[in-house]
Amino acid sequence: MLWRGRRQSDNIEDDRSDSGGGGLGGGGGQFRIPIGGRTGGGGSIFLVILVVLAGWYFGFDPSTILGGGDGGLLPGGGGQITDNSGQDGGTAPANDEMKQFVATVLAETEDTWTGIFKSQGLTYEDPKLVLFSGQVRSACGFASAAAGPFYCPGDHKVYLDMTFFQQLDQQFGASGEFARAYVIAHEIGHHVQNLTGIMSKFNQMRQSMGEVEANQMSVRIELQADCFAGVWAHYTGQKGILEQGDIESALNAAKQIGDDTLQKKMQGYVVPESFNHGTSQQRQTWLARGYQSGKLSDCNTLSGPI
Repeated sequence: MLWRGRRQSDNIEDDRSDSGGGGLGGGGGQFRIPIGGRTGGGGSIFLVILVVLAGWYFGFDPSTILGGGDGGLLPGGGGQITDNSGQDGGTAPANDEMKQFVATVLAETEDTWTGIFKSQGLTYEDPKLVLFSGQVRSACGFASAAAGPFYCPGDHKVYLDMTFFQQLDQQFGASGEFARAYVIAHEIGHHVQNLTGIMSKFNQMRQSMGEVEANQMSVRIELQADCFAGVWAHYTGQKGILEQGDIESALNAAKQIGDDTLQKKMQGYVVPESFNHGTSQQRQTWLARGYQSGKLSDCNTLSGPI
């Protein structure tokens, strides 16, 4: 990825010198990159709301669909990822290269989504990206780095402990700068969902759902964020920033953090009803779909087969 020398975003909050304090865990609707799941009624009304919202934003007729029938990158609930790097993110220099990379990728998402929103007659609100070490307090509660990167709709911020990038490479076998960029773009995809009202309806309605049904809707939300990441990659590629192998590294990352792959790696077996981010194949499919078309209308995961 040819990122050096490009604009860097000012919307970075570097809290790596502050451990955050307090307990671990997290609540209030975080959307993470995955590790496991929640596990049925009431979901049909929610689906209708999501489809109507999607139709309004993406420009398709929701009647054609209705008539026919946490925010983050890793799944939650199936175990935790341990950090074996032995490095302390809080001791990194203020302008270290990895921070510059993150700030550049964030700037690229800002430019892309500002343009997409403008084409729809809307205004894109830039999110903040918080760099932390170990654990952090957000509007969604306390969170540990072990849970992976996440987006909090309550404060419109993405939270990232950059040691996750080492885990992505060493523990997940997903190396490459664009694999890391995909992680950020996925979380920004949740921000897009938040701005368009999709995420708030999901957080509201899932409270009345059973665990299995909530998981099924969560999968659709997460796959849409993957597709949005693909849309961003599409426009990034048009700028000539991508290098040979970049998309393949992102697709491999999507594969390695699928619910089925992670569960098999962590516990030796899979529990499909606990999936809340999608299988490896689903995640790759929707990331690729967004990348190939660059159209938001092709990111409708909210109804139909996924």
